[in-house]
Amino acid sequence: MSRAAYAADPLAHGGRLHPEPGDASRGPRDAFQRDRDRIIHSISFRRLRHKTQVFMAPDGDHFRVRLTHSLEVAQIGRAVARTLGLNEDLTEGLCLAHDIGHPPFGHAGEDALEAAMAGQGGFDHNGQTLRTLTWLDSPYPCWRGLNLTWDMLEGLAKHNGPIASPGWALAAADAAHALRLAEWPSLEAQIAAIADDIAYDNHDIDDGLRAGLLTLDQLLAVPFVAAGWDAVRKRFPEVPVARLVGELTRSQIGAMVNDLIAETTARIADARVETVADVRTAGRCLAHFSPEMAEQERTLKRFMYANLYHHPRQLEAAATAQQVVAGLFAAYHADPATMHDGWRATLPEGEPERSRHIADYIAGMTDRYAVRRYREVVGPIDLPEGF
Repeated sequence: MSRAAYAADPLAHGGRLHPEPGDASRGPRDAFQRDRDRIIHSISFRRLRHKTQVFMAPDGDHFRVRLTHSLEVAQIGRAVARTLGLNEDLTEGLCLAHDIGHPPFGHAGEDALEAAMAGQGGFDHNGQTLRTLTWLDSPYPCWRGLNLTWDMLEGLAKHNGPIASPGWALAAADAAHALRLAEWPSLEAQIAAIADDIAYDNHDIDDGLRAGLLTLDQLLAVPFVAAGWDAVRKRFPEVPVARLVGELTRSQIGAMVNDLIAETTARIADARVETVADVRTAGRCLAHFSPEMAEQERTLKRFMYANLYHHPRQLEAAATAQQVVAGLFAAYHADPATMHDGWRATLPEGEPERSRHIADYIAGMTDRYAVRRYREVVGPIDLPEGF
């Protein structure tokens, strides 16, 4: 399919912070393909395989982690981008990188770091994604970070929309390479954001059922799920229920994707968008569900928060995770000698840089490494069942 006029153009990207000479020896890739490949080959991306998606340090091989979630988001994002004539490589890169800034234990770990850093500017995983990719993950000899294009950084910074009051990490990235935070991002970034919602809305159902924290009867109280289940049962009346859960998930994803494509196409036409600049100055989100699907999706989210994310077992695990992260932060602050040699050697003397350096160290940890370091540095800890 040919690319739409309002698709991001790798030949007209916003540049890199550090100019790079062309290097044909690295293969015939355009700028966004190089960005995506740098993300895939980065250490921070590989660490996602041992970071929480829903369940913390899961002991089951079939549960999702941040890495598999990011791959699933990329699959959805790329399919939508292809249908809409957008740049698939930029969309895929944004989907793959969107969770790189998450600390161990997901939002529980983020809450603990936010509290520990309250006096030093706080912590948020989106700002940490930019910090990781522009400063911390540095595999190249001539610059810090991955030196991604402006378009990739802009999309990661504001994939959820314009930002009026950026945190310190995002503000630093913006100061280095002005990201025009007051404007809407590219359609590729908008698609990446909603692909994330579609992926976790549906795949977390699968994990919740697998873990026994959700039941099918509970789920059928959600009208969107009930309608999908009825349709699946009518199509496969002789198939055992246990084998139809995956089909339910697939059908829900398909319904959301089709709705997204139709609504986004209509919004692009209504806004008379013809160029990438038109997307950024449209003054509203163009990649969106229809009002009906948006309400169904919100209802599903409310159900998931009430019955899965805030399940007593999950809250118990979250409390333990916060204890691990808070304990590590306090221990490293009190005695930097307990940090890894490389991190200890570069620890700043003054604040807020000192606390931010410690937070960078902890944020890069995987779930299991954080638990191991806690036991080595702080002391024994009892982990809840399934942690």
